[in-house]
Amino acid sequence: MTTVAVTGILVVLLMVAGCVGEQSSNSSTSPSQQITVIGSTTVLPIAEQAREAFEARDASADIMVSGGGSGAGVKSAGEGTADIGMSSRDLKSTETTSYPDLVKHHIADDAILLVVNPANSVESLTLDEVRGIYNGTYTNWNQVGGSDRQIVVVGRDSASGTREFFSEFVMDGEDFIRTQEEFNSNGGIQQKVSQTPGALGYVGLGYTDGVKPLALNVNGADVEPTLKNITDGTYPISRPLYMLTNGEPEGLAQRYLEFIMSAEGQEIVASEDYIPLRG
Repeated sequence: MTTVAVTGILVVLLMVAGCVGEQSSNSSTSPSQQITVIGSTTVLPIAEQAREAFEARDASADIMVSGGGSGAGVKSAGEGTADIGMSSRDLKSTETTSYPDLVKHHIADDAILLVVNPANSVESLTLDEVRGIYNGTYTNWNQVGGSDRQIVVVGRDSASGTREFFSEFVMDGEDFIRTQEEFNSNGGIQQKVSQTPGALGYVGLGYTDGVKPLALNVNGADVEPTLKNITDGTYPISRPLYMLTNGEPEGLAQRYLEFIMSAEGQEIVASEDYIPLRG
């Protein structure tokens, strides 16, 4: 083979290698970015819809969203197994001690609704009556103005931030009745109540399909759980919703949280029947 031919082959090989190297370099400068978001099933609808909208704008983003309860959200963010935790309650003192670098990001507000099957004739309860049902004082709907039907008490499991808030605000620390049926998600309660004529459960604002929300009788007046009544504080069982990061967020986590707090993100909050923090 002539020297010219060999030289030509070497030039071609070097050009190919250069192209491959350039492609590798380009691909490494714009990799797919991934974060995980874990925790409260109350916050979950906001996180999921925000994920969908954000990924539609940024094809390089890969945001993995899953539930598990507020306790799981706090632990995952605190231990670094998730980039963002979701919580429907404030941090406990033990959690702030264990995870001192956790940063709370207040993304929306919510209310806890008492829900019954649509066939139930009861339209409202007092907080004392709700507490009495959940501690076992009242076991039949006819004791609180309804028909002669056993009350099926439905609630959340111990990992739930909704249960934590309900226990403090409604139960005032009293124990739940032992026969309470417990679920690990708002959706589980929603489905159980929708299928059970005698059931009473509690859910976040975004979980009212197939169930009937009850008004709360406050000082003799029935207060419906409308957005107006929740926003102005007339409806009493409301709370903030948080996303949590271990330290100040960076990169994709920061941009995702900024998106949720943007005008478009807060429109998603409102579309999921939660209360946005900005118009």
